[in-house]
Amino acid sequence: MKALPIIILFIGGSSFSAIAQEEYIPPPSETLTVVPFSMAAESVILLKAILVGYPDTLTFILDTGSSGISLDSTTASRLELVPEASDINIRGIAGVRKAQFLYNKRLKLNELIVDSLDFHINDYEFLSYVYGTRIDGVIGYSLFSRYILKIDYDVRELAICSQGPIKYPRGGYLLRPFIRTLPVQSARVRDHRKVTSRFLFDIGAGLSLVLSQEFEQDSAVVRKKRKRFPVEAHGVGGKLAMEMTMVRDFRLGPYRFRKVPTMVFEDAFNVTSYPYLGGLIGNQILKRFNVIFNYRQREIYLKPNTLYREPFEYSYSGMELYYIDGTIVIGSIVKDSPAAIAGLKVGDIVLAMDNDTSQDFTQYKKALMTARKWLRLIVRRENELMEVRIRMQSLL
Repeated sequence: MKALPIIILFIGGSSFSAIAQEEYIPPPSETLTVVPFSMAAESVILLKAILVGYPDTLTFILDTGSSGISLDSTTASRLELVPEASDINIRGIAGVRKAQFLYNKRLKLNELIVDSLDFHINDYEFLSYVYGTRIDGVIGYSLFSRYILKIDYDVRELAICSQGPIKYPRGGYLLRPFIRTLPVQSARVRDHRKVTSRFLFDIGAGLSLVLSQEFEQDSAVVRKKRKRFPVEAHGVGGKLAMEMTMVRDFRLGPYRFRKVPTMVFEDAFNVTSYPYLGGLIGNQILKRFNVIFNYRQREIYLKPNTLYREPFEYSYSGMELYYIDGTIVIGSIVKDSPAAIAGLKVGDIVLAMDNDTSQDFTQYKKALMTARKWLRLIVRRENELMEVRIRMQSLL
Protein backbone atom coordinates (compact mmCIF):
# COMPACT_ATOMS: atom_id res chain seq x y z
CA MET A 1 0.00 0.00 0.00
CA LYS A 2 1.32 3.45 -0.89
CA ALA A 3 2.34 5.54 2.14
CA LEU A 4 0.15 8.55 2.78
CA PRO A 5 1.84 11.92 3.45
CA ILE A 6 2.27 13.62 6.79
CA ILE A 7 2.45 17.41 6.22
CA ILE A 8 4.00 19.73 8.79
CA LEU A 9 3.78 23.51 8.30
CA PHE A 10 5.86 26.12 10.16
CA ILE A 11 4.88 29.80 9.79
CA GLY A 12 7.68 32.39 9.99
CA GLY A 13 9.68 32.49 13.16
CA SER A 14 6.68 32.46 15.44
CA SER A 15 5.85 29.66 17.84
CA PHE A 16 2.72 28.81 15.86
CA SER A 17 2.74 25.59 13.88
CA ALA A 18 0.05 23.55 12.13
CA ILE A 19 0.15 19.79 11.66
CA ALA A 20 -2.01 18.03 9.11
CA GLN A 21 -1.92 14.24 9.29
CA GLU A 22 -3.61 11.74 7.01
CA GLU A 23 -4.05 8.14 8.11
CA TYR A 24 -5.69 5.21 6.37
CA ILE A 25 -8.50 3.79 8.50
CA PRO A 26 -10.03 0.47 7.38
CA PRO A 27 -13.83 0.25 7.38
CA PRO A 28 -15.33 -0.69 10.75
CA SER A 29 -16.48 -4.21 11.54
CA GLU A 30 -20.06 -4.91 10.50
CA THR A 31 -22.46 -7.68 11.48
CA LEU A 32 -22.83 -10.13 8.59
CA THR A 33 -25.36 -12.47 10.20
CA VAL A 34 -26.76 -13.42 13.59
CA VAL A 35 -27.16 -17.13 14.29
CA PRO A 36 -29.33 -18.37 17.19
CA PHE A 37 -27.80 -21.20 19.19
CA SER A 38 -28.81 -23.74 21.80
CA MET A 39 -26.80 -25.16 24.69
CA ALA A 40 -26.16 -28.89 24.98
CA ALA A 41 -26.37 -29.91 28.65
CA GLU A 42 -26.20 -26.16 29.42
CA SER A 43 -22.48 -26.33 28.68
CA VAL A 44 -21.56 -26.13 24.96
CA ILE A 45 -22.86 -24.10 22.02
CA LEU A 46 -24.78 -25.85 19.22
CA LEU A 47 -25.21 -24.11 15.84
CA LYS A 48 -27.36 -25.08 12.88
CA ALA A 49 -25.72 -24.88 9.43
CA ILE A 50 -26.01 -26.35 5.95
CA LEU A 51 -23.23 -27.88 3.89
CA VAL A 52 -23.74 -26.16 0.55
CA GLY A 53 -25.06 -28.59 -2.04
CA TYR A 54 -26.81 -30.79 0.52
CA PRO A 55 -30.34 -30.17 1.87
CA ASP A 56 -29.94 -31.40 5.44
CA THR A 57 -29.54 -28.96 8.31
CA LEU A 58 -26.59 -30.06 10.42
CA THR A 59 -25.71 -29.45 14.08
CA PHE A 60 -22.22 -28.23 14.95
CA ILE A 61 -20.44 -27.52 18.24
CA LEU A 62 -18.70 -24.13 18.29
CA ASP A 63 -15.28 -24.79 19.76
CA THR A 64 -12.22 -22.59 20.36
CA GLY A 65 -10.43 -25.83 21.23
CA SER A 66 -10.60 -27.00 17.59
CA SER A 67 -7.77 -26.00 15.26
CA GLY A 68 -9.92 -26.32 12.12
CA ILE A 69 -13.40 -27.62 11.25
CA SER A 70 -14.68 -31.19 11.19
CA LEU A 71 -17.56 -33.42 10.15
CA ASP A 72 -18.84 -36.58 11.79
CA SER A 73 -17.94 -39.78 9.93
CA THR A 74 -21.53 -41.07 10.00
CA THR A 75 -22.81 -37.75 8.65
CA ALA A 76 -20.24 -37.81 5.84
CA SER A 77 -21.30 -41.34 4.94
CA ARG A 78 -24.99 -40.41 4.99
CA LEU A 79 -24.28 -37.51 2.63
CA GLU A 80 -22.22 -39.85 0.43
CA LEU A 81 -19.10 -37.77 0.88
CA VAL A 82 -15.83 -39.64 0.37
CA PRO A 83 -12.90 -38.20 2.35
CA GLU A 84 -9.27 -38.31 1.26
CA ALA A 85 -6.50 -39.80 3.37
CA SER A 86 -3.70 -37.56 4.65
CA ASP A 87 -0.49 -37.72 6.68
CA ILE A 88 -1.82 -35.22 9.22
CA ASN A 89 -2.37 -36.40 12.79
CA ILE A 90 -5.34 -35.13 14.79
CA ARG A 91 -4.67 -35.09 18.53
CA GLY A 92 -7.33 -34.85 21.20
CA ILE A 93 -7.51 -35.32 24.92
CA ALA A 94 -8.30 -39.04 24.54
CA GLY A 95 -6.21 -40.06 21.54
CA VAL A 96 -4.26 -39.43 18.33
CA ARG A 97 -5.20 -40.61 14.86
CA LYS A 98 -4.57 -39.98 11.16
CA ALA A 99 -6.94 -37.46 9.61
CA GLN A 100 -9.08 -37.78 6.51
CA PHE A 101 -10.31 -34.62 4.78
CA LEU A 102 -13.09 -33.25 2.63
CA TYR A 103 -11.46 -30.38 0.75
CA ASN A 104 -12.82 -27.05 -0.47
CA LYS A 105 -16.37 -27.29 0.91
CA ARG A 106 -18.76 -24.45 1.73
CA LEU A 107 -20.87 -23.97 4.85
CA LYS A 108 -24.00 -21.80 5.07
CA LEU A 109 -24.84 -20.06 8.34
CA ASN A 110 -28.13 -18.26 7.70
CA GLU A 111 -27.39 -16.19 4.58
CA LEU A 112 -23.62 -16.18 5.14
CA ILE A 113 -21.62 -18.67 3.06
CA VAL A 114 -18.15 -19.55 4.29
CA ASP A 115 -16.11 -21.07 1.47
CA SER A 116 -12.81 -22.92 0.97
CA LEU A 117 -13.23 -25.10 4.07
CA ASP A 118 -11.27 -28.31 4.58
CA PHE A 119 -13.26 -30.58 6.91
CA HIS A 120 -11.41 -33.33 8.71
CA ILE A 121 -13.48 -36.41 9.51
CA ASN A 122 -14.06 -37.56 13.06
CA ASP A 123 -16.35 -39.92 14.97
CA TYR A 124 -18.70 -37.91 17.19
CA GLU A 125 -21.09 -40.72 18.12
CA PHE A 126 -20.01 -40.50 21.78
CA LEU A 127 -20.78 -36.75 21.85
CA SER A 128 -24.26 -37.45 20.49
CA TYR A 129 -24.79 -39.91 23.35
CA VAL A 130 -23.56 -37.49 26.03
CA TYR A 131 -25.38 -34.38 24.77
CA GLY A 132 -28.59 -36.12 23.79
CA THR A 133 -28.69 -34.73 20.25
CA ARG A 134 -27.10 -35.57 16.93
CA ILE A 135 -23.66 -33.89 16.62
CA ASP A 136 -22.65 -33.55 12.95
CA GLY A 137 -19.39 -31.70 13.42
CA VAL A 138 -17.27 -29.11 15.20
CA ILE A 139 -16.54 -25.55 14.02
CA GLY A 140 -13.26 -24.10 15.26
CA TYR A 141 -10.38 -21.97 14.02
CA SER A 142 -11.61 -22.04 10.41
CA LEU A 143 -14.42 -19.67 11.45
CA PHE A 144 -12.73 -17.80 14.31
CA SER A 145 -9.78 -16.82 12.11
CA ARG A 146 -11.93 -15.26 9.38
CA TYR A 147 -14.45 -13.24 11.36
CA ILE A 148 -14.99 -11.39 14.61
CA LEU A 149 -17.43 -13.51 16.63
CA LYS A 150 -19.70 -12.12 19.35
CA ILE A 151 -21.33 -14.67 21.65
CA ASP A 152 -24.29 -13.46 23.72
CA TYR A 153 -25.40 -16.14 26.18
CA ASP A 154 -28.22 -13.95 27.53
CA VAL A 155 -30.16 -14.15 24.26
CA ARG A 156 -28.29 -17.19 22.89
CA GLU A 157 -27.13 -15.58 19.67
CA LEU A 158 -23.86 -15.62 17.76
CA ALA A 159 -23.09 -12.51 15.71
CA ILE A 160 -20.62 -13.15 12.89
CA CYS A 161 -18.92 -9.88 11.94
CA SER A 162 -16.48 -8.71 9.30
CA GLN A 163 -12.90 -7.87 10.19
CA GLY A 164 -12.19 -4.25 11.03
CA PRO A 165 -11.98 -1.76 13.88
CA ILE A 166 -14.40 -2.56 16.68
CA LYS A 167 -15.53 -0.64 19.74
CA TYR A 168 -15.93 -2.94 22.71
CA PRO A 169 -18.87 -2.28 25.07
CA ARG A 170 -18.35 -0.82 28.52
CA GLY A 171 -18.24 -2.95 31.63
CA GLY A 172 -15.93 -5.73 30.50
CA TYR A 173 -12.27 -6.68 30.34
CA LEU A 174 -9.92 -7.18 27.41
CA LEU A 175 -7.72 -10.27 27.41
CA ARG A 176 -4.73 -10.50 25.10
CA PRO A 177 -4.16 -14.23 24.66
CA PHE A 178 -1.53 -15.91 22.57
CA ILE A 179 -3.25 -17.33 19.47
CA ARG A 180 -1.68 -19.56 16.86
CA THR A 181 -4.68 -21.70 16.05
CA LEU A 182 -5.89 -22.12 19.65
CA PRO A 183 -6.24 -19.29 22.20
CA VAL A 184 -3.97 -19.61 25.25
CA GLN A 185 -4.52 -17.38 28.27
CA SER A 186 -2.73 -16.89 31.60
CA ALA A 187 -4.85 -17.43 34.71
CA ARG A 188 -4.36 -18.13 38.39
CA VAL A 189 -5.36 -21.20 40.41
CA ARG A 190 -5.40 -21.06 44.20
CA ASP A 191 -5.96 -23.88 46.66
CA HIS A 192 -3.04 -25.26 48.70
CA ARG A 193 -0.87 -22.80 46.81
CA LYS A 194 -1.39 -19.87 44.46
CA VAL A 195 -0.08 -20.71 40.96
CA THR A 196 -0.26 -18.80 37.67
CA SER A 197 -0.07 -20.80 34.46
CA ARG A 198 -1.25 -20.81 30.85
CA PHE A 199 -4.55 -22.45 29.93
CA LEU A 200 -6.36 -23.32 26.72
CA PHE A 201 -9.46 -21.09 26.38
CA ASP A 202 -11.90 -23.84 25.39
CA ILE A 203 -15.61 -23.09 24.94
CA GLY A 204 -16.09 -26.57 23.46
CA ALA A 205 -15.32 -28.26 26.78
CA GLY A 206 -18.41 -28.76 28.92
CA LEU A 207 -16.39 -28.58 32.14
CA SER A 208 -15.18 -25.80 34.43
CA LEU A 209 -11.45 -26.31 34.91
CA VAL A 210 -9.18 -29.16 33.79
CA LEU A 211 -5.62 -29.61 35.06
CA SER A 212 -3.04 -32.00 33.71
CA GLN A 213 -1.76 -34.47 36.28
CA GLU A 214 1.81 -33.27 35.66
CA PHE A 215 0.90 -29.65 36.39
CA GLU A 216 -1.16 -30.55 39.43
CA GLN A 217 1.59 -32.69 40.95
CA ASP A 218 4.53 -30.40 40.12
CA SER A 219 2.78 -27.26 41.35
CA ALA A 220 1.17 -28.91 44.41
CA VAL A 221 -1.66 -26.46 43.79
CA VAL A 222 -4.47 -28.72 45.09
CA ARG A 223 -4.69 -29.54 48.78
CA LYS A 224 -3.79 -33.16 49.49
CA LYS A 225 -6.87 -33.61 51.67
CA ARG A 226 -9.26 -32.58 48.91
CA LYS A 227 -11.85 -35.25 48.05
CA ARG A 228 -11.35 -36.92 44.67
CA PHE A 229 -13.72 -39.08 42.71
CA PRO A 230 -13.12 -41.01 39.48
CA VAL A 231 -15.25 -39.80 36.54
CA GLU A 232 -15.41 -40.30 32.79
CA ALA A 233 -14.94 -37.45 30.33
CA HIS A 234 -15.36 -37.49 26.56
CA GLY A 235 -13.16 -36.02 23.86
CA VAL A 236 -11.55 -36.74 20.49
CA GLY A 237 -10.61 -40.41 20.67
CA GLY A 238 -13.38 -41.48 23.04
CA LYS A 239 -13.67 -41.77 26.81
CA LEU A 240 -11.04 -40.63 29.27
CA ALA A 241 -10.70 -41.38 32.98
CA MET A 242 -10.34 -38.31 35.19
CA GLU A 243 -10.47 -37.41 38.84
CA MET A 244 -13.00 -34.84 40.01
CA THR A 245 -11.96 -32.48 42.80
CA MET A 246 -12.22 -28.78 43.68
CA VAL A 247 -9.97 -25.71 43.92
CA ARG A 248 -10.60 -22.85 46.36
CA ASP A 249 -10.61 -20.19 43.69
CA PHE A 250 -9.72 -19.47 40.07
CA ARG A 251 -8.91 -16.05 38.64
CA LEU A 252 -9.24 -15.02 34.98
CA GLY A 253 -8.24 -11.40 34.45
CA PRO A 254 -10.01 -9.47 37.23
CA TYR A 255 -12.73 -12.12 37.62
CA ARG A 256 -12.55 -14.53 40.53
CA PHE A 257 -14.54 -17.74 41.01
CA ARG A 258 -14.73 -19.70 44.26
CA LYS A 259 -15.06 -23.44 44.89
CA VAL A 260 -14.54 -24.40 41.27
CA PRO A 261 -15.13 -28.07 40.30
CA THR A 262 -11.89 -29.28 38.74
CA MET A 263 -10.90 -32.32 36.72
CA VAL A 264 -7.39 -33.79 36.84
CA PHE A 265 -6.30 -36.08 33.99
CA GLU A 266 -3.24 -37.98 32.88
CA ASP A 267 -2.14 -36.26 29.68
CA ALA A 268 -0.98 -39.42 27.90
CA PHE A 269 -1.16 -37.78 24.46
CA ASN A 270 0.60 -34.54 25.50
CA VAL A 271 -2.31 -32.28 24.57
CA THR A 272 -1.13 -29.62 27.03
CA SER A 273 2.55 -29.92 26.01
CA TYR A 274 3.34 -29.56 29.70
CA PRO A 275 4.83 -27.32 31.06
CA TYR A 276 3.57 -25.02 28.29
CA LEU A 277 -0.04 -25.41 29.49
CA GLY A 278 -1.36 -26.27 32.91
CA GLY A 279 -4.72 -27.36 31.52
CA LEU A 280 -7.84 -25.80 30.03
CA ILE A 281 -10.66 -23.44 30.99
CA GLY A 282 -14.02 -24.90 29.98
CA ASN A 283 -17.39 -23.41 29.19
CA GLN A 284 -18.88 -23.92 32.64
CA ILE A 285 -16.71 -20.90 33.49
CA LEU A 286 -16.60 -19.11 30.14
CA LYS A 287 -20.37 -19.15 29.52
CA ARG A 288 -20.64 -16.68 32.43
CA PHE A 289 -19.41 -13.96 30.05
CA ASN A 290 -20.69 -12.56 26.80
CA VAL A 291 -17.55 -12.87 24.71
CA ILE A 292 -16.09 -11.17 21.64
CA PHE A 293 -13.39 -13.13 19.82
CA ASN A 294 -11.12 -10.99 17.67
CA TYR A 295 -8.39 -13.41 16.61
CA ARG A 296 -6.79 -11.09 14.06
CA GLN A 297 -6.04 -8.56 16.81
CA ARG A 298 -5.33 -11.36 19.32
CA GLU A 299 -8.05 -10.07 21.60
CA ILE A 300 -10.82 -11.69 23.63
CA TYR A 301 -13.26 -9.38 25.37
CA LEU A 302 -15.21 -10.62 28.40
CA LYS A 303 -18.30 -8.99 29.88
CA PRO A 304 -20.14 -10.71 32.77
CA ASN A 305 -23.66 -11.80 31.87
CA THR A 306 -26.73 -13.05 33.75
CA LEU A 307 -25.04 -16.43 34.37
CA TYR A 308 -22.04 -14.85 36.07
CA ARG A 309 -23.12 -15.48 39.66
CA GLU A 310 -24.80 -18.84 39.12
CA PRO A 311 -23.43 -21.59 41.38
CA PHE A 312 -21.23 -24.19 39.75
CA GLU A 313 -22.82 -27.51 38.87
CA TYR A 314 -21.62 -30.52 40.81
CA SER A 315 -22.60 -34.12 40.31
CA TYR A 316 -24.93 -34.93 43.20
CA SER A 317 -25.78 -38.43 41.95
CA GLY A 318 -22.49 -39.81 40.64
CA MET A 319 -23.99 -41.16 37.42
CA GLU A 320 -23.90 -40.13 33.77
CA LEU A 321 -26.80 -40.38 31.36
CA TYR A 322 -26.48 -41.26 27.66
CA TYR A 323 -29.10 -40.82 24.94
CA ILE A 324 -28.83 -43.86 22.65
CA ASP A 325 -31.31 -44.63 19.86
CA GLY A 326 -34.08 -42.63 21.53
CA THR A 327 -33.50 -44.21 24.94
CA ILE A 328 -32.05 -42.63 28.08
CA VAL A 329 -29.51 -45.02 29.54
CA ILE A 330 -27.22 -44.88 32.58
CA GLY A 331 -23.78 -44.78 30.98
CA SER A 332 -21.44 -44.65 33.96
CA ILE A 333 -21.59 -44.69 37.77
CA VAL A 334 -18.97 -43.43 40.22
CA LYS A 335 -17.94 -45.99 42.82
CA ASP A 336 -19.48 -45.32 46.27
CA SER A 337 -21.58 -42.47 44.86
CA PRO A 338 -25.27 -41.95 45.75
CA ALA A 339 -26.28 -43.74 42.51
CA ALA A 340 -24.07 -46.73 43.31
CA ILE A 341 -25.32 -46.90 46.91
CA ALA A 342 -28.92 -46.84 45.63
CA GLY A 343 -28.21 -49.95 43.54
CA LEU A 344 -28.35 -48.46 40.05
CA LYS A 345 -26.24 -50.11 37.35
CA VAL A 346 -24.70 -49.14 34.02
CA GLY A 347 -27.18 -50.04 31.29
CA ASP A 348 -30.32 -49.34 33.32
CA ILE A 349 -32.91 -47.54 31.18
CA VAL A 350 -34.40 -44.42 32.80
CA LEU A 351 -38.16 -44.11 32.28
CA ALA A 352 -38.98 -41.33 34.75
CA MET A 353 -37.51 -38.95 37.33
CA ASP A 354 -39.79 -38.01 40.19
CA ASN A 355 -43.10 -37.33 38.39
CA ASP A 356 -41.47 -36.40 35.09
CA THR A 357 -42.13 -39.03 32.40
CA SER A 358 -41.37 -36.66 29.51
CA GLN A 359 -38.12 -38.41 28.50
CA ASP A 360 -36.62 -34.93 28.17
CA PHE A 361 -32.90 -35.71 28.25
CA THR A 362 -31.87 -32.14 29.07
CA GLN A 363 -34.28 -31.89 32.00
CA TYR A 364 -33.17 -35.25 33.38
CA LYS A 365 -29.52 -34.14 33.22
CA LYS A 366 -30.42 -30.94 35.09
CA ALA A 367 -32.21 -32.93 37.78
CA LEU A 368 -29.02 -34.91 38.43
CA MET A 369 -27.07 -31.69 38.99
CA THR A 370 -29.56 -30.10 41.37
CA ALA A 371 -29.03 -29.99 45.11
CA ARG A 372 -31.94 -31.77 46.75
CA LYS A 373 -32.41 -34.45 49.36
CA TRP A 374 -33.95 -37.25 47.31
CA LEU A 375 -34.56 -38.16 43.68
CA ARG A 376 -36.92 -40.95 42.63
CA LEU A 377 -36.23 -42.88 39.43
CA ILE A 378 -38.22 -45.48 37.52
CA VAL A 379 -35.79 -47.67 35.57
CA ARG A 380 -35.98 -50.82 33.50
CA ARG A 381 -33.32 -53.47 33.96
CA GLU A 382 -33.71 -56.20 31.38
CA ASN A 383 -37.46 -56.98 31.70
CA GLU A 384 -37.93 -55.70 35.24
CA LEU A 385 -39.30 -52.29 36.26
CA MET A 386 -37.72 -50.83 39.39
CA GLU A 387 -38.31 -47.78 41.57
CA VAL A 388 -35.06 -46.41 42.99
CA ARG A 389 -34.63 -43.53 45.42
CA ILE A 390 -31.28 -41.69 45.46
CA ARG A 391 -30.15 -39.63 48.42
CA MET A 392 -28.53 -36.70 46.63
CA GLN A 393 -25.37 -35.10 48.01
CA SER A 394 -22.32 -33.25 46.75
CA LEU A 395 -19.40 -35.51 45.91
CA LEU A 396 -17.07 -32.68 46.85
